[in-house]
Amino acid sequence: MTDHVRIGILGAARIAPAAVVRPARSSTAVEVAAVAARDAGRARKFADRHVVAKVHDSYEALLDDPNIDAVYIPLPNGLHGKWTLRALAAGKHVLCEKPFAANADEAAEVAEVANASGLVVMEAFHYRYHPLVARMVEVVGELGPLRHVDARMSFPLPRFGDIRYSLGLAGGALMDAGCYPVNLVRLLGGGEPEVRSARALLKGEGVDRAMRAGLLFPAGHTGTVVTSMWSRSLLKLSARVIGERGEMRVLNPFMPQLGHRLTVKLEGQRRVERFDRRPSYAYQLDAFADAVLHGTPFPTTADDAVAGMRVIDAIYTTAGLPVRRPS
Repeated sequence: MTDHVRIGILGAARIAPAAVVRPARSSTAVEVAAVAARDAGRARKFADRHVVAKVHDSYEALLDDPNIDAVYIPLPNGLHGKWTLRALAAGKHVLCEKPFAANADEAAEVAEVANASGLVVMEAFHYRYHPLVARMVEVVGELGPLRHVDARMSFPLPRFGDIRYSLGLAGGALMDAGCYPVNLVRLLGGGEPEVRSARALLKGEGVDRAMRAGLLFPAGHTGTVVTSMWSRSLLKLSARVIGERGEMRVLNPFMPQLGHRLTVKLEGQRRVERFDRRPSYAYQLDAFADAVLHGTPFPTTADDAVAGMRVIDAIYTTAGLPVRRPS
């Protein structure tokens, strides 16, 4: 291991520049050293555009490269588990895009291997590393016993041939967008919830374009998750927590660098808080490098991913839809 982390990217995905390439440019702890794609020409174009030194002709070749310490996996959902396992077998640390796996069983299999490996395996919920989220957790502690937790992510994706609508690639609104509010309600709700209700709008057999789920937490408070990639709710990025002493509302907790607002109403007083606009992806990459280089703990672990996938699986089952399968 060098004094910095040399990352290889598995797949020339659209998210990769924002998630890894651009944050790495301002980091002394990370170098994007290689890229591989199923289409070698696409990988070369990606490398030329983003000044990546090495192009591998296959994912396997990148994993075999002794000059790569870690991999970033932005592949379709159904391939996350498979390539995380292969990366671990090759001795690489892993930053894997959300959701971590196709379902809870696959996530548990990956987590078992990850925990035994001694390597860093991080699920890329980048928003969790922004200072806004740490503050949200603090504010929830001011609200007294909780009554309700609500999180929503909706955005329009009318390109219905997109892989995110592919059942075979473990797609669907809950997997692609809804994993964010599921992750957030688990964090703010203070426990692992039971799914009490779920209703989907479909874009094809078994594929949800929108989902609404009702949750019950062990302490007795309720929760709601709402998500969509195509519905009447075109754009919604929000969180709301109601306690006995007051309420917190957050505009855009998931991409705070694009603008956000945290509003607290507590015992008759109202305040608004805002934080810096540094990208959440940059905070995430810092945390990944710290974990690899220094063993620093981080929140979006493999075990946490298993718990999140259990909730996602339960929502699908309750909605009468099939649990996603690995590709």
